[in-house]
Parts: sequence; C-alpha cells; structure tokens
Amino acid sequence: MNAVQTHDRQAIPGIKDTLAVSSGKGGVGKSTLAANLAVALAGKGLRVGLLDADIYGPNIPGMFGLSGRPEMHESSGRIQPLAAHGITVISMGLLLDPGTPVIWRGPMLAKMIHQFLFNVNWGELDLLLLDLPPGTGDVQITLTQMAPITGALIVTTPSAIALEDVRRGVEMFRQTEVPLIGLVENMSYFSCDKCGHAEAIFGEGGGETTARHLDIPYLGQVPLDPLVGRQADAGEPIVQAHPDAASSQALLRLAGDVDSYFQSA
Repeated sequence: MNAVQTHDRQAIPGIKDTLAVSSGKGGVGKSTLAANLAVALAGKGLRVGLLDADIYGPNIPGMFGLSGRPEMHESSGRIQPLAAHGITVISMGLLLDPGTPVIWRGPMLAKMIHQFLFNVNWGELDLLLLDLPPGTGDVQITLTQMAPITGALIVTTPSAIALEDVRRGVEMFRQTEVPLIGLVENMSYFSCDKCGHAEAIFGEGGGETTARHLDIPYLGQVPLDPLVGRQADAGEPIVQAHPDAASSQALLRLAGDVDSYFQSA
C-alpha cells in the first residue's frame, strides 16, 4: 500500500512534462545542478521552466541573477514568473526581501506549492523542473500528491552518508509511483588544472554501486569544479558561460539523457 495518496493529482495547464530534481540530504549541489540542467535543456530547443520548491532556502534566483517581484498577469490573474537565460522561474526568493526567513508549518508550505504549480502563468512548456528541498518532507509529499510528476532525478555525492540518504529518496518516489529517471553523482572528483591529477575527494564509485543495488539507471558523474560555484554566485550558469569546461560537458551529457527519456516516454 502506498504511504501517500496520489489520486488527487491534476494536470498543470500548458505543461507537457515535469521533472523532480531531488536529493536525500543538503549540500550535494542539487540546486546548482538543477539550474544548469534547465539551461542545458533549453539549449536543446526545449521550452523550460524551473520551480524552486525549496521554500525555506530558495537559492535559484541568485543563480540566475534574478531580482524584482513577479507581477500578476492581467488577463489570467495568475502570477507572472520572471525569466533569465531562457528559463521561466518562480521562487519564494522572488517574493521576499533578502534575508527574510520563512517560518511556516506544513499547511502553509502546501498552500504555497499549490500556488506555484497552478496559479503561475507558466505558458506553454515542454518541461517544468521542480527543484525540491532535501529530504522526504512536507514539500515532497505535497508535490507527489498534487502534480503529475513525469520523472525524478536523484542527485548525490560519493559520500557514504549521502548515498545512504539516496535509498530513502528512491523509496519515497517508488511509494508515490513517480518514475525514476536515474541517479547522477555530483562532485565526483576534483581535477587539478596544473598537473591534471584527479582526486576523488568524497569517495569513489559509490554512486554507480548504489544505483546498481537500487536498480535505477546511473547517469554518470559531474566533477567538482570551483568555477561552477563562482558562476552560480555571478548569476550565470556554467553551461552557458563556459560550455567547454569539463563540468559543463558532463551536465550537457546529463541533459541529453534527460531529453532522451522524455522523448521516449
């Protein structure tokens, strides 16, 4: 028996597919990966939106260099999302003054997620990415109850602790009948620019082994690259600013795998 009831899901107007980008724990680079994945998919000609579902810790606006408040769309009465780098974006970070905390219990979170899904003027999109907060809490339950999520992508690092949390996330999506596209291992290794030596700082091989044990596709590695963080701070995703970087190439390959999944679904 499913732990979460899913019969109340309703289609999001204008959106063909939805992709949940998830991690079992924080600090694995999930939001940065989601931002770059969105831009990489848009570079393939897809119409892409990004919903920042991390209500307590919204980081997506900064990664896209966005500021200002969304307005109400005149004809529809819905929230008009902002756009940058070819991506339509909505986030709690666009509705708050900088540094303002969100101190809400579960029902308020659920209400805001519903607003972001169904009261935003998304327009016609091929794919809406949902950048989930870490873990398996209220936001995840709300999304899997409300939205027809077409697939879920699990982000981890090679760390043994992070990989243990992967198992919980995978089980959550299986219980809620959300298809798993696969697992990607972020921050897999650091490659020295001067000597070329690659060092597996957080461990080695754990992502592939975990994917095999959990019987989900392994979608490869993204290296640890300080330039990724610098570009996020600058508000311009690395796949756009430095497409030839090793990390960008890995992210572009991931975008190809994700695109192929939805093309064949």
